[in-house]
Amino acid sequence: MSASTPYRIIISGGGTGGHIFPALAIAHAFRERHPDADILFVGAEGRMEMTRVPEAGYRIVGLWISGLQRKLTLSNLLFPVKLIASYLKASRIIQSFKPHAVVGTGGYASGPIMMAATRKRIPTVIQEQNSYAGLTNKQVASKASVICVAYPNMERYFPAGKIRFTGNPVRKDILDVDQKRVEALREFNLQQEKRTLLVLGGSLGARTINESISANLALLAEAGVQVIWQTGKMYIESVKAQVAGQDLAPFRIYDFIKRMDLAYAASDVVISRAGALAISELCLAKRPAVLVPSPNVAEDHQTKNALALVNEGAALMVKDGDAATQLVQQALALLNNSDRCAQLSANIALLGKPRAADEIVDELEKLIIR
Repeated sequence: MSASTPYRIIISGGGTGGHIFPALAIAHAFRERHPDADILFVGAEGRMEMTRVPEAGYRIVGLWISGLQRKLTLSNLLFPVKLIASYLKASRIIQSFKPHAVVGTGGYASGPIMMAATRKRIPTVIQEQNSYAGLTNKQVASKASVICVAYPNMERYFPAGKIRFTGNPVRKDILDVDQKRVEALREFNLQQEKRTLLVLGGSLGARTINESISANLALLAEAGVQVIWQTGKMYIESVKAQVAGQDLAPFRIYDFIKRMDLAYAASDVVISRAGALAISELCLAKRPAVLVPSPNVAEDHQTKNALALVNEGAALMVKDGDAATQLVQQALALLNNSDRCAQLSANIALLGKPRAADEIVDELEKLIIR
């Protein structure tokens, strides 16, 4: 298909930052090559993509769709109705927008739009972030044109002939964080001579990490450490209640950090969950990290993500159940060991794939440029 008119691309994925930010990275990379491209996002009504995508400058349409819960709920009873309604709306979006290709990064909304696209024989690209494939991506894989993955051995989930090992796309502003140190310290009002700990729990937050930090505020303050702390929107109020009345001078507490490039630039050590996006960003930001895998994910895939780094001498890991007694202590020990930090930084940098978004766009172009 030639570009006699500007390319029209639909990108769908959401529910968490792990689906949204790769989708945005792909959109940015495609628009860099094709500035006049018309890019439309499709998300799930009420989910975080309905805010984050417009903030990034793209249009988004919401579907009435949600995931299945593990217990009997009204939402579960409505799921078949939501799925049919979302598929019909997705079909109308395909019919009116007439995309050259559709990209799905996983999450509730990508299923209906990818199914509607394949039914119309429109080229489709799946982007799977994790070592354990998501349910939506597995369901649509057989009819997808290309499947871009970030981990080896994904043939157990997807047709081998469709797989492309591209890595996870991340925002390009993560690639040059070392040059932003001065700007970052100014942004967060931090002191240059003090060490800085960045605490992340994923886009939705992590209770275990938040509780571990809350319980050790005095220890962190006594160590002379500055802390940038993203609690997640779900936990911001409970964290404020837990830390009320304590000395918060060394702490910068946010429900969500929009300028993650500056957060990484300001940090000397990072505490983080081990989601696929977090791992990819840490590799490109080259930051020493203490990873706390979430135990509440399919096939314990965050532990597998973390061990992939630990086994390469590229990160440290603390089990979720040990975080209360070990997490802050390990982070402080690492902050105080500059040689260990340098070693972890060098090793994690070797695992990054800075061209992931561009390689996915390469695959898109192969499908739509004739």
